[in-house]
Amino acid sequence: MQQAEQEVDHLAALNPAQRLAAAYGESSDGKRFHAGPLLVIAGAGTGKTMTLAHRVAHLLISGISPERVLLLTFTRRAAQEMTRRVEAIVRTTTRDSQARPLPSGGLPWSGTFHSVANRLLRRYARNLGLDPGFSVLDRGDAADVMDVVRHERKLTRTARRFPKKDTCLAIYSRCVNTQKSLSDILQDTYPWCSDWADELSELFRYYVLRKQQSQALDYDDLLLYWSHLVAEAEFASEIGSWFDHVLVDEYQDTNLVQARILNALKPDGAGVTVVGDDAQSIYSFRAAEVENILGFPDQYMPSAQVITLEQNYRSTQPILDSANCLIAESDRQYRKNLFSDRKDGVRPCYVTVEDGDAEAEYVVTEILKNRELGIELKQQAVLFRGSHHSDRLEIELLRRNIPYVKYGGLKFLEAAHVKDLLSVLKWAENPKNEVAANRVLKLLPGMGPANARRCFEHVTAAGYALSSLREFRPPAAAAREWSDFCTMLESLSAVEVADRGWQTQVTQVRHWYQPQLERLYDGVDTREADLEQLEQISGRYPTRERFLTELTLDPPSAAGDLAGDPFLDEDYLILSTVHSAKGQEWDAVFVLNVSDGNFPSEFATGKPEMIEEERRLLYVAMTRAKQSLSLLAPLRYHVTQQR
Repeated sequence: MQQAEQEVDHLAALNPAQRLAAAYGESSDGKRFHAGPLLVIAGAGTGKTMTLAHRVAHLLISGISPERVLLLTFTRRAAQEMTRRVEAIVRTTTRDSQARPLPSGGLPWSGTFHSVANRLLRRYARNLGLDPGFSVLDRGDAADVMDVVRHERKLTRTARRFPKKDTCLAIYSRCVNTQKSLSDILQDTYPWCSDWADELSELFRYYVLRKQQSQALDYDDLLLYWSHLVAEAEFASEIGSWFDHVLVDEYQDTNLVQARILNALKPDGAGVTVVGDDAQSIYSFRAAEVENILGFPDQYMPSAQVITLEQNYRSTQPILDSANCLIAESDRQYRKNLFSDRKDGVRPCYVTVEDGDAEAEYVVTEILKNRELGIELKQQAVLFRGSHHSDRLEIELLRRNIPYVKYGGLKFLEAAHVKDLLSVLKWAENPKNEVAANRVLKLLPGMGPANARRCFEHVTAAGYALSSLREFRPPAAAAREWSDFCTMLESLSAVEVADRGWQTQVTQVRHWYQPQLERLYDGVDTREADLEQLEQISGRYPTRERFLTELTLDPPSAAGDLAGDPFLDEDYLILSTVHSAKGQEWDAVFVLNVSDGNFPSEFATGKPEMIEEERRLLYVAMTRAKQSLSLLAPLRYHVTQQR
């Protein structure tokens, strides 16, 4: 009776299906809460985050220690939001005699796949042949390393076009995450690179060697090394024993490597909960594998429990009826029928227009009409399959003086001045980090690529001791600043200050970097705001290594993003690709170019699995709408290689 009252208390906000998912499992001997493998199919707008948060809270209230819960998400923000909700639920529970309070940092093992991998790899670094002080390369740095190897292997001087660094990195990443051979990846996704199969294989081999020499791991390496670690039964059993429950958010977005890691940690499925929606699996270009969620129940004997959430809290029923009809045509799926208590609302509109100009005119007219009816521009969104689909609309918005924001802005670590400052800390953290060293050295006057390479070779010959920089003879232009530069790096690399009170190091580097910032860049005020934000962010991290790694794995948006003209207005329209819109919602949604060849994309033809993903992509676009939905279909439009 007391247990029932306790459940009513902290699960009262949930509907029956959500409650079933949150409370799945049972206590044995009144001490330990046990649960078999659970798959929660959470349809669009059905309260997935709230259900998962209540699931975690229920485990804690049932006596599971926070240290024995592993929660894996795809963004740091999602992990933080989940932790915040769990804390609120536990805190407001009145009958929580079994619940243990959360540590000051929230759930100790809550984070992205990559951040958890980073923590584990540092603990088991010696077993994997790694230095515990390894660096983590962001996508830009990894591409730069790939480019250095391209030049060294003389692949940039070929008579025919060789793939650029970003393409090479994308091919390499796809091979790692799909666990497919290079020849298969080239044939399926990069057919124009097929003639370079041997050269790419050699390039990737030397790319891996260069990373090992620098003791640097890229994003894909974090998962790959974790996968190799738990491939050994002894390590898999040891790490798996740390956790009574493992929960994964957005399971439809996992790749094969992530699925294998989860299976290795809990081969019998005990305590495993995965949440997701196969109908929203739209990231195959990032190697996400929809079969992970479709085949999850059959991994176990007996099969995993499947609970489906169908009550939608976002959209009106007419919108859901259309989305249900669309996804019902899918060949392989978990059948669900989204329903809402909001039976009012107009039916979605399928609007045919003459061409792209007429499409832009119609959308702008309707947006302004909605605005007069009280729907702010911020509550309206224009979604599209490809970024270029909005070109004509953007011209019309500028002509009509309608401010807008297009999603897909600058990331914090893509801002040059932020990369500069972080590179100083990265080099101090790992003196073998050649990418960071080259970037830092080239900040000084007169230190071009040749001098930077000569300086790094000098440090290498001295056993990577940064104190040896004082013995290096810099070019004349850098001589005046060399002493201060050496003093700063010596101070940063001192072992006793690497962790204790390390946040003052950001201030120290900013002070040294200020003259370089003013010399190298314009718009100094905006850039200084970014660096000030970086300094504030650093205060949240206990060690320099955690700061550098977490920021690299999941960077926040740059403050400079907020300086554009649209944000100076009181209101602005949202433009976004469908991929960037996942997880968002607006009162009114317009979807552009819903015509054969555009949406679905012509590049998906001939492959049934790609057509199915196009269907899911349109489903995601439609289910972003809360009140009104318009699908635009131009009768005349541009198609590749046609007039």
